[in-house]
Amino acid sequence: MQGEFALALFAAVCVVLMLGFPVALTLAGVSLVFAALGTLAGAFDPSYLLALPARLFGTMTNETLVAVPLFILMGNILERARIAEDLLNNLAQIFGERPGGLGISVVLVGALLAASTGIVGATVVTMGLLSLPTMLRAGYNPSLAAGTICATGTLGQIIPPSIALVLLGDIISSAYQRAQLEMGVLNTATVSVGDLFIGALVPGVILVTCYVLWIAVTGWIAPQNVPPIKTSKVSVMQVAKVLLPPLGLITLVLGSILVGAATPTEASGVGAIGALVLAILRNEMSWQRLREIGQSTLQVTSMIFLILIGASVFSLVFRGFGGEEMVQEFFHTMDGGPGAAFLLVMVTIFLLGFILDFIEITFVVVPIVGPILLAMGFDPVWLGIMIAVNLQTSFLTPPFGFALFYLRGVASDEVSTGALYRGVIPFVLLQLGLLVILWFFPELISWLPNKLN
Repeated sequence: MQGEFALALFAAVCVVLMLGFPVALTLAGVSLVFAALGTLAGAFDPSYLLALPARLFGTMTNETLVAVPLFILMGNILERARIAEDLLNNLAQIFGERPGGLGISVVLVGALLAASTGIVGATVVTMGLLSLPTMLRAGYNPSLAAGTICATGTLGQIIPPSIALVLLGDIISSAYQRAQLEMGVLNTATVSVGDLFIGALVPGVILVTCYVLWIAVTGWIAPQNVPPIKTSKVSVMQVAKVLLPPLGLITLVLGSILVGAATPTEASGVGAIGALVLAILRNEMSWQRLREIGQSTLQVTSMIFLILIGASVFSLVFRGFGGEEMVQEFFHTMDGGPGAAFLLVMVTIFLLGFILDFIEITFVVVPIVGPILLAMGFDPVWLGIMIAVNLQTSFLTPPFGFALFYLRGVASDEVSTGALYRGVIPFVLLQLGLLVILWFFPELISWLPNKLN
């Protein structure tokens, strides 16, 4: 009976989320309803819920999670300081004379913005408002223009300092320790958010390079889809003045983590202060704008941590129904070994990415399957990056990808939904190709962390 309750709980959560109810309240509310029903049916021990206060206190005292509001603050400041707009204007003047040059500029600016905000929705909406009208006026194919912006927006999922990697790193760390304890390893090794940041650098660079090459090839084969634009000369000093400050800030944040001078939490504080200084120097900061930035940061941070609380309730109830043991037994008895188990998890996460945001998947699904896969011998950093790239691909895949909905909300009627879907397909194939490459060449993820540790 417990197994049936566990499966019904997971299915009910997915159904209620698809109906549009708030994520955090759904996770906690549905779980508590099932806990009450399970208690009445004799299938659930309510003493499991006694562990909830300790879990919430552990979340409050988790130093790693302090990086979340600080990175969000950093991204909000850079987004509202019009840095992306200036970058796009200047890079477009440099590359715009060539077919596809404007599209390449959008990818490069989007990559920098992704590294600054770390949030997919914010990057897609910002680039959609800034870039899409410009690309359409320049004569770009609407399908390609929309696909480029959507794909570039999802880079915030993989390019550090990504909020997704911060949250995923904390969960992977806990799952890795649990897996080692279950294998009888008392002196457990650790994995940090910084390790995931370092491991994501090479895949992130590869993906940006693939996007740029695709647009360049399109400009060579079908220049009418990505025509050049009229440009005016810009000086090296003008470009440097716009490019170097945000690039220097991102380098400072990531560099301090790479060399071990600061933890991701400490680096996030440096990033937030640095972004505020840049905004003040650019005369883009007022008390009203600072208030708006603070309110936006508070809203996003509250949403993330409320979901974390709801996910804690869900995981306790799911474990109380024996759900984790049931999943573990299923993976150990299935044919195909660890490879088949990993493939099944990746397909499941990919499909769940259509209906759940990365936060819910990170807090709900990864704690269940993570310890099982790690106990099978998979490297924790490699597993974390593979999940992040998989979710990034899911958010881009028609017809349910979140990035598509974000851009559809700000795009003009000139870009049809069908054109939007067609435009992202080449980028989805590029990301699937990256997953295959990372599967056969895991050193692309593990080499840099091993070199620096």
